[in-house]
Amino acid sequence: MGKEILSLEPKAVWKFFYDLTQIPRPSKKEGKVIEYLKKFASDRNLEVIVDEVGNVIIRKPATPGMENKKGIILQAHMDMVPQKNSDVEHDFEKDPIDAYIDGEWVTAKGTTLGADNGIGLAAALAILDSKDIKHGPIEALFTVDEETGMTGAFNLKPGLLKGDILINLDFEDEGELCIGCAGGLEANLDFTYKEKETPSDYKAYKVVIKGLKGGHSGVDIHLGRGNANVLLARFLYHISKNIPVEISVFEGGNMRNAIPREGYAIVTIPENKVTDFENAVKDFEAIIKNEYKTVEPDLTFFAEKTDTPSMVMDDTDKKRILNVIVATPNGVIRMSNDMPDLVETSTNLAIIVIKNGSASIKALMRSSVDSSKDALAEVFDALYSLANADNIEFTGEYPGWKPNPDSEILKVMTEQYKTLFGNIPKISAIHAGLECGLLGGIYTNWDMIAVGPTIKYPHSPDEKVNIESVKKFWNFLVHTIENVEKK
Repeated sequence: MGKEILSLEPKAVWKFFYDLTQIPRPSKKEGKVIEYLKKFASDRNLEVIVDEVGNVIIRKPATPGMENKKGIILQAHMDMVPQKNSDVEHDFEKDPIDAYIDGEWVTAKGTTLGADNGIGLAAALAILDSKDIKHGPIEALFTVDEETGMTGAFNLKPGLLKGDILINLDFEDEGELCIGCAGGLEANLDFTYKEKETPSDYKAYKVVIKGLKGGHSGVDIHLGRGNANVLLARFLYHISKNIPVEISVFEGGNMRNAIPREGYAIVTIPENKVTDFENAVKDFEAIIKNEYKTVEPDLTFFAEKTDTPSMVMDDTDKKRILNVIVATPNGVIRMSNDMPDLVETSTNLAIIVIKNGSASIKALMRSSVDSSKDALAEVFDALYSLANADNIEFTGEYPGWKPNPDSEILKVMTEQYKTLFGNIPKISAIHAGLECGLLGGIYTNWDMIAVGPTIKYPHSPDEKVNIESVKKFWNFLVHTIENVEKK
């Protein structure tokens, strides 16, 4: 399936992107794509290095007469975010992505597409494969596990790469040049709790929220979309004031950098309160549908009868844990003073798993200002300390990328874009995390920039890439490589 995308232009890019859709490559499971890249290099007699964590480096010598040009590193990550709609059967470790053309876009049937960062990876392969593009020394750096921990960037060794300019191909707005990004930090919050036997006269329900758009917790956090964890906790907190609700299970979200789209809780209700409970569910659905009618038109919230669990949360622990979830910061915390359209600091209440006496809560904090990120971490620490969490741990910190408006490659690419398309590209920074901050800390000599085609709704099953923007991105990348400055 998906072969229709092979008819698109530029064929060189779409050919390799199609290949990537056929290779399962969720984060931390990149073995098959690593083997694909090794074979790609071997078939073309290109030098290839695979480091100890799985990063792949492929080198291509300069074309004749271009040896005096600065060396370029084309950088993309191999992994993709595995998200699907609940009614779709798909194993991201085994099944190919079913991509198809939808008007001006390429998207996938009920799953993430993997254009983030598959299109960037495909463009780099097309450059390496080309026989008619003039270029100086080229190195392609393909990193592992960008989406869940930036493991590849964290563990890249100095001295492996020889180039002077890093072009990161993980940006998602054609017509813009990215020169900065936010840093991030994950909060891991754990509780143990006591359980009690479910009262005999209680009935069980599975409360479900679904149909939310979700999306990238950096790129889309300012859009005001619903967070399944936040809304489900809000309902349980609200209804418990009037109905004695017992909680057995609460689960929502599965990726730290994806806004949770779905969640559910298994609860029990006194038999004589069943009607009140069912009416409360309908009332809450009406409330949130009204609040989110513009941004979440497909939102659904309902309860269905289910098997009665043998155990539920102890009343004291239930109140303690539910209270702290409801009080947890989520969404945009602060906008940038220097760039009013840019989110400075945010947090995503990403994953909640409560069952069998254990509660795990994970949130991803982002900020382009390190001190603001640290202050937000202290809010989490104080809040969860008050709730007597058993474990409060902050992990996976990665630095932001400080913009350099005097960058030489920025000047070159601005001129090339104006020459090609007749207008000056927008210069921007983003709230998402790119690997440039980490990579630039290892290779301090690099002049860095990020570019890419237009990709909408990454990290969600609505992910799509604009076809025309891929063509423009490719032409721009080729002209940049052909016109990079001399050493």
